[in-house]
Amino acid sequence: MEQAHYVILETRGVLAVAGEDARSWLQGLISNDIRKVTNSQAIYAALLTPQGKFLHDFFIVQHENLFLLDCEASRIDELEARLARYRLRAQVTLAKWDWHCVALNGQAAALLGLDEEAGSCAAFFGGMVYRDPRLAEIGARAVLPREALAQALLNAGLDPSSYEDYDLLRLSLALPDGSRDIAVEKGFLLENNFDDLNGVDFEKGCYIGQELTARTKFRATIRKRLFRVDVSGPLPEPGTTISFADAPAGTMCSGRGRIGLALLRLDAVQKAAERGESLFAGEARLTPVKPSWANF
Repeated sequence: MEQAHYVILETRGVLAVAGEDARSWLQGLISNDIRKVTNSQAIYAALLTPQGKFLHDFFIVQHENLFLLDCEASRIDELEARLARYRLRAQVTLAKWDWHCVALNGQAAALLGLDEEAGSCAAFFGGMVYRDPRLAEIGARAVLPREALAQALLNAGLDPSSYEDYDLLRLSLALPDGSRDIAVEKGFLLENNFDDLNGVDFEKGCYIGQELTARTKFRATIRKRLFRVDVSGPLPEPGTTISFADAPAGTMCSGRGRIGLALLRLDAVQKAAERGESLFAGEARLTPVKPSWANF
């Protein structure tokens, strides 16, 4: 049986949202329903431009009477600044916390006694631990105070693993990693499978970018999707153009070893499969793999 292990995600940071208006204020901004978030339930969500284009994604967990956003560390100042623009008269405060974000595999989640429901969470050594709201196969996550981290993980009986192992699992499951895979101010949520990854609520009402997101969903106008691609040859750099039959077919996103993610035109993927032909990115031959969890 695989060991219960953890990975400290140095690429992630924690932004705290507090204040008496925090819940209602976030509800008008993000793609998911903040009313779902309780001390026992976390969500995955995004912040969009008014035109429905991607800005930031994050996990939201409630800790006592405030909300903690597990977000990209390199862009946390940008996220804080963007959110602050919408504060106006709302009784809300924003603050970066010196906490760690941690990824836990499925065995660790079971060892910690988490419910199997996506997003289920519990208090853990002064922080919170929760099932990844996107997909069960990726395991769980935690946000923990730095001073409690080492003792918490030791007491829980978890072993350390490498970020490379976590990243390979993420890629194999076709899970996007924020701006590594989704073009900021260009990408759309549904092209990047947020609908199947529990990152959008189509019943919650208005939020920034909601109109275009809903129209895309209900008019079925999605022409591209994020795929896992198996790579034969040198791993293409992110941003490399992917071609099929000498025509552009998509763009390479993040990758590692012989596996990566790519935003691909659905018609090109279908034609390549029908003809038994390949996609190419530079000298690499790419084989698209539709995620087992995807409904497109």
